Amino acid sequence: MSNGENRTINTGGGNYNEKIQGSYIQGNYYAAGKPQSLVQAAGEIQALLKQLETSYPSDTPARDMVVATEVVKHLESNPTMKQKVINAVKEGGLAAFEKAIDNPAGAFITGAVKGWQEVKNS
Repeated sequence: MSNGENRTINTGGGNYNEKIQGSYIQGNYYAAGKPQSLVQAAGEIQALLKQLETSYPSDTPARDMVVATEVVKHLESNPTMKQKVINAVKEGGLAAFEKAIDNPAGAFITGAVKGWQEVKNS
């Protein structure tokens, strides 16, 4: 800054550059060697969704809810995976998790995860 002020910017562990010279590409960056828990958790949910969609066709919102309910039941019966999803969402955010799932049932699943977070925080 030109007037000599100091300021602190919390980047959540990333780098901040006041003056960018050259090309700049905006995006989500992960520290090298750090597990991409959101991507991994979403991948596991996607695999589960594909498996369930063979038994429960997902072509209407009502059927999407049935598939999502089965995913939620699976997560609730697997505390390790459930916690992994909660931690991934805490780290990366609900919207990013829903987008990473990339499935019509995703909104229903993220709703359940949001509920789990609210219960845990209260």
